[in-house]
Amino acid sequence: MTAPRPKGRRSKCAGTAAVEFALVLPFLLLLVVGIYEFARALQAQMILVNLSREGANLASRSSLQYANQQIMVALASSTPPLDMGQNGMIYVTKITGHQEGGRVRNVVIEQYRWTQGWHQSTYSPNSAVWTCGDSGGTNWLTSGPNEGNCANLPSAGTMSPTANVMMGQLADGDVIYAVEAYYRFSMLLGAMNFGFGVRMPQIGPNLYAMTVL
Repeated sequence: MTAPRPKGRRSKCAGTAAVEFALVLPFLLLLVVGIYEFARALQAQMILVNLSREGANLASRSSLQYANQQIMVALASSTPPLDMGQNGMIYVTKITGHQEGGRVRNVVIEQYRWTQGWHQSTYSPNSAVWTCGDSGGTNWLTSGPNEGNCANLPSAGTMSPTANVMMGQLADGDVIYAVEAYYRFSMLLGAMNFGFGVRMPQIGPNLYAMTVL
């Protein structure tokens, strides 16, 4: 017949388990939150990829003189749970192959940015394809019916800016559209205030997707 364990010993074991659990719990919570944040970032990236794909498809089948802003507004409205108005930007760039001196150079002939995002967002990254305003007196139109267009872009020629996409892959006269989607992703735990002057910094990756069609 087994003798019953002393109550004091049982209480001591329970107390030790409670202390061990309290020590491990923060690490478990960080692991769970990390997995959740990774899933959120992955979802956001997939949304951006789909946005850029659909945008390139629409741009290649539409006249941008009519559809530049309409395309981008429609794309942005399809991105919940992302808040594109506060944290996103969209660019549509029209590119053509232009033969110069026996070689074909990819040149930018039109570029558009999402004006709704520009007005509302504090996140305004430059296009990775080419940045309007960098050369040739180009500048963004900020008012009027062509707001959001890059003005003063020359017709395809030696003065045209070079596009940083699909270099050496276009033939003379080929036309493609590059649609870029940017999103400033913020972690849920970012910028938390723990008191006593201790704050977590606002961190999170700046997400990006581009489709060329």
